[in-house]
Amino acid sequence: MTDGARTATRTGSRPVEAATHCPYCALQCGMVLRATGGGVEVAARDFPTNRGGLCQKGWTAGDLLDHPDRLTTPLLRDRPGGELRPATWDEALGRVAARVQDVQHRHGPDAVALFGGGGLTNEKAYALGRFARVTLRTRHIDYNGRWCMSSAAAAGNRAFGIDRGLPFPLADLGRADTLLLVGANPAETMPPLMRHVADLRERGGRLIVVDPRATATARQADLHLQPLPGTDLAVANALLHIALTEGWLDRAYVAERTTGFDEVRRTVAGYWPAEVERLSGVPVADLYATARALATVDRAVVLTARGAEQHAKGVDTVTAFINLALALGLPGRPGSGYGCLTGQGNGQGGREHGQKADQLPGYRRIDDPAAREHVAGVWGVDPDTLPGPGVPAYQLLDALGTPSGARALLVFGSNPVVSAPRAARVESRLRALDLLVVADFVRSETAELADVVLPVAQWAEEDGTMTNLEGRVLRRRALREPPAGVRTELEILAALAERLSSGGGTPLPADPREVFAELGRASSGGPADYAGITWDRIDADTGVFWPCPDRDGPDTPRLFTDRFPTPDGRARFHAVTHRPAAEPVCADYPLHFTTGRVLAQYQSGAQTRRVAALRRAAPGGFVELHPDLAARIGVTEGAPVRVVSRRGELRAPARLSTAIRPDTVFAPFHWPGAQRANSVTNDALDPVSGMPEFKICAVRVEPA
Repeated sequence: MTDGARTATRTGSRPVEAATHCPYCALQCGMVLRATGGGVEVAARDFPTNRGGLCQKGWTAGDLLDHPDRLTTPLLRDRPGGELRPATWDEALGRVAARVQDVQHRHGPDAVALFGGGGLTNEKAYALGRFARVTLRTRHIDYNGRWCMSSAAAAGNRAFGIDRGLPFPLADLGRADTLLLVGANPAETMPPLMRHVADLRERGGRLIVVDPRATATARQADLHLQPLPGTDLAVANALLHIALTEGWLDRAYVAERTTGFDEVRRTVAGYWPAEVERLSGVPVADLYATARALATVDRAVVLTARGAEQHAKGVDTVTAFINLALALGLPGRPGSGYGCLTGQGNGQGGREHGQKADQLPGYRRIDDPAAREHVAGVWGVDPDTLPGPGVPAYQLLDALGTPSGARALLVFGSNPVVSAPRAARVESRLRALDLLVVADFVRSETAELADVVLPVAQWAEEDGTMTNLEGRVLRRRALREPPAGVRTELEILAALAERLSSGGGTPLPADPREVFAELGRASSGGPADYAGITWDRIDADTGVFWPCPDRDGPDTPRLFTDRFPTPDGRARFHAVTHRPAAEPVCADYPLHFTTGRVLAQYQSGAQTRRVAALRRAAPGGFVELHPDLAARIGVTEGAPVRVVSRRGELRAPARLSTAIRPDTVFAPFHWPGAQRANSVTNDALDPVSGMPEFKICAVRVEPA
């Protein structure tokens, strides 16, 4: 057993072993599970992303397999306000099918909606999209990845013609001379990634971090830019302004491989460093140092993450950093480029195969007639029967139970009561439904509101594929069977499709290998082409990078080496301008509020808050504020405080830190109830991506 492996759960079977991947973030660290008579051992595996490392969440991942909170039987609520009671699968599935049919009979196909998750396997995300379009014929499907990757995805698509978080292998970070991290804190969110950053540092490379907080990652940086939240776009335009005025533009690359630069040139001419310093708080000297570090080295990488993207101008902010990378000639060169750090475990694959409101498998657009014809052929239906595009996640949830919205919702792999912006309103919309069905392995905060709760298998109990932050398709391998009474999401969808059976088409498979083979056919010819990927091919190597159209042909670890997947092969510049946050500060709400993650917890916390070791490490929420602000409002370390916005409030202990700006407060978003950070956050949306403005809103802070 690798040093540090831990006994987690009891299987009662002879020793077996499964090489698989961590159930948490998009790094998808390689691990080995070993079942013995005494439990399940989790050991790190030497895989290209984690190189033998795991974080605390990975080491403790097995603790959930037999947790006492685990559901092993369906639950039903017989009347509004009544208690959930145990039921048989036949009764539960019959209830769901009958209620779905009743709602659609009374209100039409779009009265039923589906909400998925970025942690679902590729097979589940694909099946969910097919179930929505063929079985239910509803246009209303979206997923929580809309709140994670949508702004970067939209910016990547319009600049490069494709969205793959990292268009190069992760190891390229260690080959760079300069790495610019914007709104990213991987030292806490995906610690093994820092091994690649360590390679860069050992070679003499520089790490520059842009973040309003002095995070664990920023403290390791050679240079930390600490802008006012919501001003990253202006910072990016200032960096490009400097590169132009100093003569650092890669003119040959811009001329030969891009289009649209002249308008960008005119736009950034107005972003004088001194003016951007006044706007953002980033000193002129630091702007020049950053531009020089990126432009005067052989290899440089620019990475963005949620801090830059979760804004009502997130697409334009990411576009500004893509413009900078293109102007310096970075994309397509080994050890250089632009990329975004995907968050959720299958945040990349989860947005490729049909659970987004506007997409069909293979990253095809649902309003493209050719895409509809191809996918309908695989599904055995008339393309005219496929619904059109739905609405993005927040609009879907915000309209639930209203005359214009869905009356029934089926939730798979998500906990929007904690994770959605303006969460109190979303909770009220869930309560207004005629039917709420939640598939989960514990009674999450969303499951507690459900009319039907369906217990599902966990990651160590199922086979399937995930696609990590590099676009590398990986194999999830089962160590054991699910407990008696528990089913996989694929089995649930197949059983419901059989009961409803109104959509026609070929039967929806429940076997993940069959589903993946069908996914390959459906994605064939699309931007995210998996047609050449098989489970056996993945097993024979350390995964397969998409696009991979031919089983006998190569995969694509690095994109953009010769051309971009646009009609003319060139990348597109887009001129973008800074605009203020959707909600400016004022006398009543004089402070900026921002959110993020902590090392020991993950997403809505439904899993990690149940792990004893992680709960000890991070037992509850907190409000981080600068000591000067604390003194001004009369708050001491550990004292309870209220953070109040126009939408709601959170209450948590104060944590005093000089890591935060005096005009900004921070809270992690993993906890429910009074500590729910998303009670405060703003539901203003990016007009292109539908991304809510999680990262900045106006608040006041006062002693509780």
